[in-house]
Amino acid sequence: MSDVMSDDHDASDMSGGDDGQEDVMTPSELIGKLEEAWLNEKFSPELLENKSERVECVMEQLTHMEDNLQRVRKGDMKASVHRMEIDRIRYVLSSYLRSRLQKIEKFFPHVLEKEKSRAEGDTSFLSPEEFAFAKEYLANTETYLKAVALKHMPPNLQTVDMLKAVPEPCLDSFVFLRVRARQENILVEPETDDQREYVVDLDEGSQHLMRYRTIAPLVSSGAVQLI
Repeated sequence: MSDVMSDDHDASDMSGGDDGQEDVMTPSELIGKLEEAWLNEKFSPELLENKSERVECVMEQLTHMEDNLQRVRKGDMKASVHRMEIDRIRYVLSSYLRSRLQKIEKFFPHVLEKEKSRAEGDTSFLSPEEFAFAKEYLANTETYLKAVALKHMPPNLQTVDMLKAVPEPCLDSFVFLRVRARQENILVEPETDDQREYVVDLDEGSQHLMRYRTIAPLVSSGAVQLI
């Protein structure tokens, strides 16, 4: 795929500065980073930090791949292969964004509260577009509830605390993960009252089934990959 993915862009053109730094990546590395973000978002019970800059880079790269595809001779076998790769990347990108929107809709008051309570300078969990969507979704939900139910109730029951009414993400759910970098002394909480806390070491390349709450910081840091 290198001829379609790299004709107009070399490695110096790609930067996925999600942490505010310019991380130079090749197009293939950029797509790999998107796939990692997609799997983490798909399998984590909570909404993860947004990767809007990475998404924008992938969309720009797709545009260049489409342009390069137009220069491939008609009837060339490579054209169909390149088209399948473009469609695959579009699917991953769409699925990633869809997963995030589904979580925003499911946990919208908690997502907005988390965004509101973050410290100044911390990375936003929502892109500007997602933040606007979440606020509009909250407003529309409140308007709908008032119109169809709350206005017909006694005055003392005409308000709803959305944070209490909408369930929070279940951070105690279990997830499969692959270790990307060795981790030592990971504290594992007991499953039953007669068990005690214990620590484990996670070897690079090993796979585990663990409570999400335990390894959530490792997902954020990139030390483990959800699978």
